[in-house]
Amino acid sequence: MKLGIIINTSDSETAWNALRLGKEAIRTGNEVSIFLLGSGVEIENIKDSKFDVAGVLEEFDNGGGKLFACGTCLKIRKQESGVCPISTMPQLLKIITESDKVVTFG
Repeated sequence: MKLGIIINTSDSETAWNALRLGKEAIRTGNEVSIFLLGSGVEIENIKDSKFDVAGVLEEFDNGGGKLFACGTCLKIRKQESGVCPISTMPQLLKIITESDKVVTFG
């Protein structure tokens, strides 16, 4: 199955759970694309002792997950892209149309 996950929040627990879902989906043989939208593009800057967002993000990336960040959302926040490429609305639309299921967090 192809799973699309949209993360539209910088809430640590929500982002952590979204990434955990993506990691589990990859572990069980699924193809997963995550698109960071809105404050979700701040995911690399989340620091929380209870929810290891950075650790799960790294595991997702190393496990073969595809990660994209909205370029406009990064620009608005005066951020550079980090672990994921800068992307656009056409890429988000492609993820949505090519996925068997799409889940949003945030």
